[in-house]
Amino acid sequence: MMASKDVDKTYQIVRERYARFGVDTESALERLGRCALSLHVWQGDDLAGFERRAEMAPDSGLLVTGNHPGRARTVDELRADLEKALSLIPGRHRVNLHAMYGEFGSSPVDRNEIEPFHFKGWVEWARERGLKLDFNATCFNHPLAASGWTLSHRDKEVRKFWVEHVKCSRRISVALGRELRGASLHNLWIPDGSKDAPLDRWTHRALLKESLDEIFETEYSPMQMKDSLESKLFGIGSESYVVGSHEFYLGYAQAKGKMVCLDLGHFHPTESVADKISAILQIHQELLLHLIRPVRWDSDHVVILNEDVLGVLQEVVRGQALERVHLALDYFDASLNRVGAWVIGARAVLKALLIALLEPADRIRDAEIRGDLFGRLALFEEAKALPWGSVWDVFCLRAEVPAGPDWMDEIRLYQENVLGRRGGS
Repeated sequence: MMASKDVDKTYQIVRERYARFGVDTESALERLGRCALSLHVWQGDDLAGFERRAEMAPDSGLLVTGNHPGRARTVDELRADLEKALSLIPGRHRVNLHAMYGEFGSSPVDRNEIEPFHFKGWVEWARERGLKLDFNATCFNHPLAASGWTLSHRDKEVRKFWVEHVKCSRRISVALGRELRGASLHNLWIPDGSKDAPLDRWTHRALLKESLDEIFETEYSPMQMKDSLESKLFGIGSESYVVGSHEFYLGYAQAKGKMVCLDLGHFHPTESVADKISAILQIHQELLLHLIRPVRWDSDHVVILNEDVLGVLQEVVRGQALERVHLALDYFDASLNRVGAWVIGARAVLKALLIALLEPADRIRDAEIRGDLFGRLALFEEAKALPWGSVWDVFCLRAEVPAGPDWMDEIRLYQENVLGRRGGS
């Protein structure tokens, strides 16, 4: 266990070192403490949900790999796992729900019939713990999504079903925001697309626009709910054509005053998501980021502190856009302890944010403005060696969560005492 006295002693030295670069570590810590991540519930149960449906089909457009023991099987288990994860993540954060995670009782409730009262338990749980809730329509893992088409389906009745589902989801998101006194983010992703190259790329996009126009006919207060649209380059079963492409949603969101959602795994591996941030926020007021780790493709690996995540968050901080950018985790890995996966990802994102906040940006910017390219590059390199880890330890201890690797022991105990006793899935 790290001794607070030793951490504080080291921190005073580190604080002075940062000061020589014009960086106030206390200001960085204060700002980091106000950043909220949205933790995704589906990491805890492998996207199973509580609808009493059959297990996810291969054609759902999503793939969860691994079979680590301890998957949450009930809403109580899932909430207990979330609480454990949140107890090991410094700061106060949010929880992100999918429509399939309602408490539906013994009678099946189809997606176009879900209501706010199906999420009353989540609201009460969140209120008791001072949490906010975000929401997502679930347009996959359903018989009417088996064809690979939902809001852009050629069959009008199928489209109608999914339009009604998204309308229901938006109403639920509004209720979450109203009950918890803070805007709930409602994100929309659909799996629509084609495995092979189609002749007609126009019709499905026209149908998607028609569906979205109907969905967004009803406006809600941004104090209670905010809409975002999530694009994708390709997916399982939609390798050659995705209806909801980045260009489609970017244009639609601008026309309708909605947010776009950039998922780090939904672009070409050589494409820079970081570079898109300063472009989009010139025009759009807000942005949602889904933080994942793509390995060769949209593999939804657990987020780690790597160049991609750091680059994205540096762009946000450098542009003074933290108040305009919403940060959410979105991965699912069943090959390791699922609670640990939440904690690894969240702590990695917060570490990246801290590094970005500790960057000697004023001095680097001054060198850039003066045309001192040598000085700019030299400062970039010097900043990489600054001892941000000591500042991180202080952040954790002030938040009363374990610093360093101590949190790993908590996860292992939880595996032994809770997860390992759940038996089969």
